Amino acid sequence: MLTDPTKHADWEIAEAAEKEMKTIYQIAEEAGLQKEELFPYGHYIGKVDYAKVLDRLKDRPDGKYIDVTAITPTPLGEGKSTSSIGLVQGLGRRGKRVVGAIRQPSGGPTMNIKGSAAGGGLSQCIPLAPFSLGLTGDINAIMNAHNLAMVALTARMQHENNYSNEILAKKNLKRLDINPKNVEMGWVIDFCAQSLRNIIIGLGGKIDGFTMQSKFAIAVSSEIMAILAVSTSLKDMRKRMGKIVVAYNKKGDPVTTADLEVDGAMTAWMVEALNPNLMQSLEGQPVLVHAGPFANIAIGQSSIIADRVGLKLADYNVTESGFGADIGFEKFWNLKCRFSGLRPNCAVVVATIRALKCHGGGPPLPPGKPMDPAYLAESVEWVEKGCENLAHHIQTIKKAGINPVVCINSFYTDTKDEIGTVRRLVEDSGARVAVSEHWLKGGNGALEFADAVIDACQEENDFRFLYELDTPLTKRIELIAKEVYGADGVSYTPEAKDKARKIEQDPELARLGTCMVKTHLSLSHDPSRKGLPKGWVLPVRDILIYRGAEFVVPVAGAISLMPGTALDPAYRRIDVDTETGRVKGLF
Repeated sequence: MLTDPTKHADWEIAEAAEKEMKTIYQIAEEAGLQKEELFPYGHYIGKVDYAKVLDRLKDRPDGKYIDVTAITPTPLGEGKSTSSIGLVQGLGRRGKRVVGAIRQPSGGPTMNIKGSAAGGGLSQCIPLAPFSLGLTGDINAIMNAHNLAMVALTARMQHENNYSNEILAKKNLKRLDINPKNVEMGWVIDFCAQSLRNIIIGLGGKIDGFTMQSKFAIAVSSEIMAILAVSTSLKDMRKRMGKIVVAYNKKGDPVTTADLEVDGAMTAWMVEALNPNLMQSLEGQPVLVHAGPFANIAIGQSSIIADRVGLKLADYNVTESGFGADIGFEKFWNLKCRFSGLRPNCAVVVATIRALKCHGGGPPLPPGKPMDPAYLAESVEWVEKGCENLAHHIQTIKKAGINPVVCINSFYTDTKDEIGTVRRLVEDSGARVAVSEHWLKGGNGALEFADAVIDACQEENDFRFLYELDTPLTKRIELIAKEVYGADGVSYTPEAKDKARKIEQDPELARLGTCMVKTHLSLSHDPSRKGLPKGWVLPVRDILIYRGAEFVVPVAGAISLMPGTALDPAYRRIDVDTETGRVKGLF
């Protein structure tokens, strides 16, 4: 195994470790799984029959529940997945039974700028190539289920346009009278493809479909990914699948997947995907991989099912929420915990000196470009100013009734005075803080981090939601904007204001959860505003309705559900060794 991440790329470290990794049978046995509860996918990856596990262990007390979130990240990412794996390894070094629950990476960032989400250095989830390139097919199943709904919709629109009511009736079909200008869904693909954001479909003749405007989003933003994340059973998923609103008819009434009679077939695509994937850390601890990323445009949580399995199998279950605490933890807090009924024992906020410098006045960190050398020089002043952003996230978690652990995800370029400044300011806020060198040293570098989490888990907390479900939607958005983001208020486009009014007047919709869409690069809606922005209003331009996932989705700012591929994407450096079939260049 390669032991110096300063000299070797992540994929090289992972490749070397994979030569010595445990088989999936060893991992399953050590995790406490029985033979019939494992579905092997080759020698090193498997799926877990969650229903059998939860039934067998239903009377076993849950372990400690730990959520890992972060400060507002830079485009380079701040090592939340690395820190989650590092904590798993550190707890393992302390002799604790521990399971990680992380999210499956999307092909979009893997092939673009951000790279995979396997962690980094000596704190990774392996094997890296399968993890990064589709794993056991969950995202593919989501794409097929989602796009099948669009196939059903567009085919129905074509046939209703071409055939009379009498002919439809002979096929036992009722005219749905879909409004082509009010189609809620689009298509999905798991790449960043900006040229597909706005498209025209159905060009050609009468047999070539219904001509209309359409769109693509990235697959992990699909409502079906959200359903995978929050479903508690196959029965629950099947019920949710039939509630998905695909479009509206000409009277303005919703047309659902159940109306199109496609919900059963969509669920059929998802049966295997409901079982979490089982992998391992570089140091051989079990890691469950389930559901997807992008908390800025989706729920961005590892699944409820994976967490429930991990809590039954282990003394500690380390789960992961996307991006900063303003969006990832907020959704864990007010959506995932509400749906699951689970309550965290501890929340971790990951911070890097590099990101604190960025928030404290450092030069921009544009994605896909070399980091400014200024970040390698000591700047206690930038770090201290940037801690305003960290302090804000600490207060957000305290509003949930939890006293967080701050993990300084340390790089070998950090200085003693910079780290000391963060430690002092965090301790002054009343939170725990630990310096962790898991990237450089693996589990041995995360012992202080693990000890702080173990200590925090002994503390009773007063977990509480930010809002109750009888709170009007506009009031919820205002609470999130002011209490979590730090905004002065909220503004609405006329369209969003009208949608909010209709939602508040509908007894069913009024009690759905609230899943915000907002940039992850700032506490505000403007990614250029770093640190702790002051004097701003959150602009809500649209509100989507995810009846199946059971939340409404206010969209703030100019964020798109389909990211774009940059000028210098990662795929330029990914290749295959034709002698061995090994993938190289992933990061």
